[in-house]
Amino acid sequence: MMRRRAKPPQWGAALLMALITVALVATLAAAALWRQWRGIEVESAERTRVQSAWLLTGALDWARLLLLGDLVEDRQHGALVDHLGEPWAVPLAESRLSDFLSAGQSSGASDLERNAFLSGQITDLQSRLNVLNLAAPDADTQAAARARFTRLFQTLGLPISQLAALQRGLICAYAAMYPVTGSGTGSACGNPPLLPQRVEQLTWLGLDAATLTRLAPYIAVLPLPVTGGIVPVNLNTASNVVIYAALPGLQAAQAEQLVTLRQSTYFKSVDDAVQRGNLDTASVNTDWAAVNSSFFEVHGRLRLDDATLQEIAAVERAILPTQPTPIVFPLWRARSALTSGDLDAP
Repeated sequence: MMRRRAKPPQWGAALLMALITVALVATLAAAALWRQWRGIEVESAERTRVQSAWLLTGALDWARLLLLGDLVEDRQHGALVDHLGEPWAVPLAESRLSDFLSAGQSSGASDLERNAFLSGQITDLQSRLNVLNLAAPDADTQAAARARFTRLFQTLGLPISQLAALQRGLICAYAAMYPVTGSGTGSACGNPPLLPQRVEQLTWLGLDAATLTRLAPYIAVLPLPVTGGIVPVNLNTASNVVIYAALPGLQAAQAEQLVTLRQSTYFKSVDDAVQRGNLDTASVNTDWAAVNSSFFEVHGRLRLDDATLQEIAAVERAILPTQPTPIVFPLWRARSALTSGDLDAP
């Protein structure tokens, strides 16, 4: 019987080296594949970011066109009135962008095959009380603003002590930002806080989170006119709570009546609202009332593939003596990514 020849020791070493080589090649290939995948993902994310930025800028341009067109039409009719029946007040429902971009083009355009949906809404910021009215340079205006915000805080059941802290902080911040118009008030404030630009920044001045959440639907942070005065409340767009707070002497039932009356026909002037509401001008102060607006908030939401982005911008519509036509310019813009839990929010 023949014995099987034993394999030389070198064969085991060669097999081990072959296995090591295969493992090394597989590792290098996996690393190269991962780097390639990572590069593709980074490029795709950057492309999505840039496209989203352009599309959301388009949403802001859409709002500008609506607001400018509305102002031009009002000037042609000789009455500057803003109300909830105008085109700018109609929300843009979520729409597939390819339905508009593919008009007149072949259906095989690859750039139009991405799932992009855009929605938006314009809100009148003068439907809310402007907190910077509390910091107006004139002491009488500050007192008038304090009285109106006191009515708002009492209606919402909020502590008046926080209103006092809010006004002190706003006066110091405004005087530090505008020392000439602030008449030196900032010198008595020590280290004044920054002047807020957005409602959520009012926590800097002593408002707690619960109070701010309750107040947010009824207040705004809007720049004061350079010529002095305050930013009034638009009776055609404000809620009954804001109207009640802005018009001292007005009863809560009368504020609700004004909201009901404008649903059939908007108010053409403050006197029209007074007449139709049977208001006693001797007891109701309408100094903070108006029927037109200059400040608006633009909400834009974009769904691009699996990403959902939202942009909120505050804009001012103005007629400048140096400009032949009206302009709409942003006061601030904020962009954020939405999670699945935020998609049901308005």
